Amino acid sequence: MKAVVMAGGEGSRLRPLTIARPKPMVPLVDKPVMEHIVGLLKRHGITDIVVTLQYLATVIQSHFGDGSSFDVTMRYSIEETPLGTAGSVKNAERWLDDTFLLISGDALTDFDLSAIIDFHRRKRAMATIALYSVPNPLEYGVVITDEEGRIKQFLEKPSWGEVFSDTVNTGIYVLEPEIFKYVPAGKPFDFSQDLFPILLRNGDPLFGCVAQGYWCDVGNLQEYMRATADLLSGRVNLPIEGERIRQDVWAAPGVEIDPQAQLFGPIYLGQDCRINPGAIIHGPTVIRDYSIIDDGATVDRSIIWRNSYIGRGAQLRGTIVCSQCTIKENAAIFEDTVIGDNTVIGEGAIIRPGVRIWPAKEVEPGATVTSSIIWPTQARRTLFGRNGVSGRVNIDITPEFAARLGAAYASTLPKGSLVAMNRDPHRTPRMIKRAMISGLPSAGVNVLDIKQVPIPVARYTTRMSGCAGAVHVRLDPEDPSVALISFMDQNGLDIDARTQRKIESAFFREDFRRVYLSDIGRILDDFTAADRYVEGFLKVIDVQTLRRAGLHIVVDYAYGSTSQVLPGILGKLGCDVVAINAALDEERMSMGGEQLQQQLRQLSVITSALRADLGVRIDNAGERLWLVDGQGDIIPGTTALAAMTLLVCRSGAQGTIAVPVNAPRVIEAIAAEHGLQVQRTKVDPQAIMAASARPDVVLAGDGQGRYCLPEFQPAFDGMYALAKLLELLAAQRAALSDVVRSLPRFYMHQVQVACPWQHKGKVMRLLNETQGGASQQIDGVLIDLAPDEWVLVLPDADRPLFHVYAEGPRPDTAAELAKRYAELVSELQR
Repeated sequence: MKAVVMAGGEGSRLRPLTIARPKPMVPLVDKPVMEHIVGLLKRHGITDIVVTLQYLATVIQSHFGDGSSFDVTMRYSIEETPLGTAGSVKNAERWLDDTFLLISGDALTDFDLSAIIDFHRRKRAMATIALYSVPNPLEYGVVITDEEGRIKQFLEKPSWGEVFSDTVNTGIYVLEPEIFKYVPAGKPFDFSQDLFPILLRNGDPLFGCVAQGYWCDVGNLQEYMRATADLLSGRVNLPIEGERIRQDVWAAPGVEIDPQAQLFGPIYLGQDCRINPGAIIHGPTVIRDYSIIDDGATVDRSIIWRNSYIGRGAQLRGTIVCSQCTIKENAAIFEDTVIGDNTVIGEGAIIRPGVRIWPAKEVEPGATVTSSIIWPTQARRTLFGRNGVSGRVNIDITPEFAARLGAAYASTLPKGSLVAMNRDPHRTPRMIKRAMISGLPSAGVNVLDIKQVPIPVARYTTRMSGCAGAVHVRLDPEDPSVALISFMDQNGLDIDARTQRKIESAFFREDFRRVYLSDIGRILDDFTAADRYVEGFLKVIDVQTLRRAGLHIVVDYAYGSTSQVLPGILGKLGCDVVAINAALDEERMSMGGEQLQQQLRQLSVITSALRADLGVRIDNAGERLWLVDGQGDIIPGTTALAAMTLLVCRSGAQGTIAVPVNAPRVIEAIAAEHGLQVQRTKVDPQAIMAASARPDVVLAGDGQGRYCLPEFQPAFDGMYALAKLLELLAAQRAALSDVVRSLPRFYMHQVQVACPWQHKGKVMRLLNETQGGASQQIDGVLIDLAPDEWVLVLPDADRPLFHVYAEGPRPDTAAELAKRYAELVSELQR
């Protein structure tokens, strides 16, 4: 026997699930709905299948092909315009010359099809309708039969006063080809509304067979959720692919479940999906192929489709997340919500119950969404944050994204320009870097591949090699799942906001320059960048003073690429070095705050035990220093900046010290005492480096261990900063501990305050209006309270929060000021 599977439905009540796929292709646990139907047909020996198509027909054809992969034979009948249920089958009449079964491709059932066919044959019917008893028949066509099963009456979608039966039409029919004499060709015609009433009036043998088992018309989102739960809970007699790894948990091949995750079935986990430590999953829940549930996320009674990412601490309750979605850290999505394909829900965002988000939208971090987002597309319109372009690897930043970003960047540069490309040692930046390299030549830009060198080497090479710019790709120092892409200008400095906007504009408009074959850029390998950097470095530093001092230091290389450059420099400077963590280790490119503190404590112990002059940890990118004095005391970043300022001032330098607005006022006091000026900048790496490029600036620093010494290069350079610090200590015959003790006392405190994006502007306005003491508008709101008391309220550029910095004459004063203004920021949000 042949079967006709009706698969032309648009599924408008299932939107946004059906925006990019026809209703029969909506996934139900482990496979599309229609694939469950094909499996049921096979179980009953029906392998010759005709499929009627209309809406997004190619999606179904691409999935099933000729049917051979599913051990069936498939042919397709495609309607150019909708012809109704009977009209679409009439369109396939040439293949239907004997009794055939008609079944919907978008309902879930485990009916005994053989029993229905046997009933049809016993009754010698022209048409048999499979009937099913439902508790609420109002949404269906009610069918009334006599004792023999002969149909007496149809009633389409009755009111309760018209309900005389609870048996409804399931859309599963056994039909004889004689029915086609009643169906006009090429015209809309329906089984329930047109054909069956004709058979009833003519007295043709029309029967109803009450079927046993499970049936659900997956016609709306609630029924879709119910069918999923029923299939997972074993209420449907259909197989679920995968291994049953524990009570009510099915897993396809390649699933990874951390031992610290908690799973409460029924749950289905698709191929290669990953459940990270601390994740909690309550069933009924489906997590389909290649999706990731990150640390501490909670998923409760939800459906997550393929290639989606649920971020750390996110909460999903009773929701549907479609394919290739990204739900970022601490987002919360509540009951009866749907997140359409390729949508990004920002960090800390809240999606209220009942919201529908159509595909390819982006919800900003910290936003609260209370109504559905349909039109227009609210796509991401910014790429750059405070640290360049950043995002989750293979979620936000994919190879495709990187190639487009490379092409966009190249399109903003003159054809024939040279761009330096660099990365850290990890394999993830290698992948992203190579993808970007593939985009750059397509726009006629040449690439100088300097492999993997510390960032200061890349900056120096860019400036000295005539490059129009450079790109460095690295892992986030604190989070190995995040990649950072930094762009530099021709001077090796971070690009400015204007250049960022040009790249963003080209990226989002996809305005990529595509050059002719002969103009495609070249890729040039450069293995000598570090050698040229060292040569230039040694021309500027006072080598003889350092060699005479013969300083004894401990250097923690943090497993980074500085271990390939800095030891040779320190050797030429005559330093006696004890090196730790000096081997390249790509698995240790990132570490959390506690790991860093542990490493600093280790450095402290070693420095003190060896009676070294200084201990230093240099980050694996080569830009940032953490200092330990000869007593083993770990020097805070702001104190280290003040100490470096004092050393530079004592050296007789004249000019300007550049520091951000959140640096302590002690910098002004030190500079004034020695006749130098202080320039305040934004709390932004690009702003600090741009300030250091001014001819009068002799030192710039951010108070977090990053320093610019423009005599060598106007950029953050931890290696040169270390050498300069050693030179100043040697020339002044000073110990770092003595320099720190000689500093004027100062005390700072910092807190963070969460604030939704939509309230940030209001908070800033009200602060400016209510704080009459606001004195500067460089970055954030700076409030001067007394000569030695101030508060800075600074909105974070990338996250939904404020930073509150405070300085006071005592530790408790600074802490109290920070607390008071943090509470004020919270109040102003209301």
